[in-house]
Amino acid sequence: MRDRTYGTPLPGMLDENLPGKLIVIEGADGSGRTTEAERLKEALEIEGHSIVDTGLRRSTLVSERIDLAKQGHTLAATTMALLYATDFADQLENKIIPALAGGSTVLADRYIYTLTARAVVRGASRQWAQQLYGFALRPDLTIFLDARPEILMHRAISKYGSLDYWESGMDLSISPDRFESFLEYQARLRREFGWMVEAYGFSVVDANRHPDLVHEDVLKRVLPLYAPPKRRRSLPPPTSRAGPSTASA
Repeated sequence: MRDRTYGTPLPGMLDENLPGKLIVIEGADGSGRTTEAERLKEALEIEGHSIVDTGLRRSTLVSERIDLAKQGHTLAATTMALLYATDFADQLENKIIPALAGGSTVLADRYIYTLTARAVVRGASRQWAQQLYGFALRPDLTIFLDARPEILMHRAISKYGSLDYWESGMDLSISPDRFESFLEYQARLRREFGWMVEAYGFSVVDANRHPDLVHEDVLKRVLPLYAPPKRRRSLPPPTSRAGPSTASA
């Protein structure tokens, strides 16, 4: 288990056998991440794979507290990171690891990478953020849906009619104008994800395109995980070139 994490595993998880697969879909709000996660789940289930989905703020332990804290727009950056780390740890122990141990595929709509990027953009050092989430399992595949900030803004306004306070980085006092703040905040997150592409080996998919094209590219990256291992061709035993033995006279 230790070599499957980014740091120190959760207590009691050192010897767990995890035959399942962990697939992560990362990307900003508006990148089509949740839609793609749903489509991928359906496609894999049609192929006969058992899928367990997960994401941020889905823990029964602290998810409601996170929602309440964010409503007041007064949540400090460090407190936010610690709350999300608690939420993730609870899901990891009680949902992700049991599903992997049972041979299921865990499909994560966002993972620790979003949490790390948010913490760094809000002033935390990369080292601190990486240590905080170091107990996380290394995914079998992480797909990053990369979309430009202006595309994200257009999609957010089209869908919700406004821009979210936190997704606009308004807590950072970048600009009193929410549109300007959104574009700059998302640009900062995108730069941090750009660093993670190399550091964590993300598979990048262009999310500025139609969802059907995105889904096609995602499937090309995911389906090989389930391909049976290639068998080595066995060679026939060598034949003897010696002639038939002759009996002594």
